[in-house]
Amino acid sequence: MRRFLVAGNWKMNTNLSSGTALAASIAEKFPEEQSDVEILICPPALYLSAVKSAIEGSGVGLGAQDCHFESSGAFTGEISAEMVRDLGCRSVILGHSERRHVFGEQNDSINKKTIAALGQGLQAILCVGELLEERESNSTEAVLDQQMKEGLAGIDAADLANLVIAYEPVWAIGTGLTASPEQADQAHAHLRNWLKTAYNDDVAEKTRILYGGSVKPDNAQELLQQPNVDGALVGGASLKSELFLPIIFSAVEVATG
Repeated sequence: MRRFLVAGNWKMNTNLSSGTALAASIAEKFPEEQSDVEILICPPALYLSAVKSAIEGSGVGLGAQDCHFESSGAFTGEISAEMVRDLGCRSVILGHSERRHVFGEQNDSINKKTIAALGQGLQAILCVGELLEERESNSTEAVLDQQMKEGLAGIDAADLANLVIAYEPVWAIGTGLTASPEQADQAHAHLRNWLKTAYNDDVAEKTRILYGGSVKPDNAQELLQQPNVDGALVGGASLKSELFLPIIFSAVEVATG
């Protein structure tokens, strides 16, 4: 069985005080690494170092929300994969729908970021997903295929050992809408089959595919019980320990039977 991953994406939220307090409250509940569930929090870049201190020695890992594909240079406001790693991050989220649809990121730049992150030994969490109009026009699978093909261009099977895919239907992010467990598993199964066709059975079997899109305590367990759902990329609910912790506990319950 693939090890679950529950990742909290704080987006542009918290401040120094609230962020470190939130991190500490999660770390307190998981003082040791969980064998069945990997736990990750991704605060704003400004607070990575402070949050790292708050979770030091616990079973909670640190991730960044984005990185640039160049290692250094005249890129005001950006952070490189090397910087992310140097700060003690184990992971980085790439191609989030907000990066794609608010900031206009395209598959080619997301691909470069993924290559850079993997090259630095980071766990790259590559986000893919369709807009509402794309789902309504029955284009979901075609959209996912293009995002996967272009996002993973030039990346061979050996490099995918440190890759996680996050399926996030854009219409379900921050809207309160959630893909049904059946819809989520169908999309995840399609992504797994894509990996099988593009790479091989071993890659398809081992690659974790997370669901992201209004995951909450009351729907987490049913989503995580789906055979192709290997965890959750949690947005708003990761900003309150009383919401995020039950999602993690649901993952532990499902993983341990």
